[in-house]
Amino acid sequence: MSGLRIGVAGLGFGSTVHVPAFLSEGWEIPVVWSRRLARAQEQAAAFGIADATDDFAALVARDDIDAVAIATPPAAHLEQVMAALAAGKHVLCEKPFALSAADARAMYEAATSAGLTAMVAHEFRWTPQRSYIKQLLDEGYVGTPQIAQLELFTGGRVVQSPPPLGVGLDAGGGLLGALGSHFIDGVRHWFGDVVAVEGHTRTLRPDRTDTATGAIVQTDADDTFQFALTFANGAIVSMNASSAGGPGMGGRTFITGSNGSLFAAQPGGNPVQDGTVLGAQLGQPALAELPMPARYTPFEDDRDPRIVAFRLLVREFERGIREHTSPAPSFEDGWRCQQILDAVRESSSTGARVAIA
Repeated sequence: MSGLRIGVAGLGFGSTVHVPAFLSEGWEIPVVWSRRLARAQEQAAAFGIADATDDFAALVARDDIDAVAIATPPAAHLEQVMAALAAGKHVLCEKPFALSAADARAMYEAATSAGLTAMVAHEFRWTPQRSYIKQLLDEGYVGTPQIAQLELFTGGRVVQSPPPLGVGLDAGGGLLGALGSHFIDGVRHWFGDVVAVEGHTRTLRPDRTDTATGAIVQTDADDTFQFALTFANGAIVSMNASSAGGPGMGGRTFITGSNGSLFAAQPGGNPVQDGTVLGAQLGQPALAELPMPARYTPFEDDRDPRIVAFRLLVREFERGIREHTSPAPSFEDGWRCQQILDAVRESSSTGARVAIA
């Protein structure tokens, strides 16, 4: 048992991943929160949690929790994170971190001033493919990284009517926020700071179904994006992504440098636990699978494909609390990622290249 106690706010992804992950890592969960009390009570009963509430202020005021996991939509993050920090609680916040870089910076500065552990749930840093790519880059496998090309195409689902609001397109997110933020966090982890951004966003399928009324409504949340990032070290990373087209190939990552190349593929929107990495260095005839180090799959957990990586993130969150630090991906990483998300949208609307300070 970790001896640490956490309240979980938001019981969609929170119920699927946050609650089981924290319980499996030995945390106590005295209470869960949802905007709908019936939902909170239902999930509390399902997990054997003692209490449920729809009062967020009451949640963060409790003296039987050390931290709050915020798994709500991004429009709620600023208010909820600030309330949790003001109450002296450590925070693990879902992505996309904020609605704007200004909001993200405000949360980062508040956490820094409070001296509390504050992290963003970019758990895919701990998937085997992305962890191994980080290791290979740090070891100089490709030499000096020069170019990376990312692709993500997840369309092709057969639907009888426009898809419902909120599926990967919740307010403040869009595909860029929902999955693009994970890729941006990943390439920042690999290559460092971004200094300039060019981008485009589109809403190719604006028709959505309001599940409460059955009415067809319009959304302006993006379902398609492109961007090009220039890094301080000179690397250029470009990405094309859409959830609006025909049958998709999933995701692909190709990195090339002065001495070699790396390639990784994923069948859907998220990297998988049994993913592979291909590589080749100058003088070798073709890309070939590189043996995956066993340390990147330290245990198995088949309840959800994201739980293993999320449990490893929880271990870093616990380490941060015990050592009085904020391990990466920290709120600073969340702010830096949000700067890039904002810059992609700004570039899309103005046609200009956007510098990142």
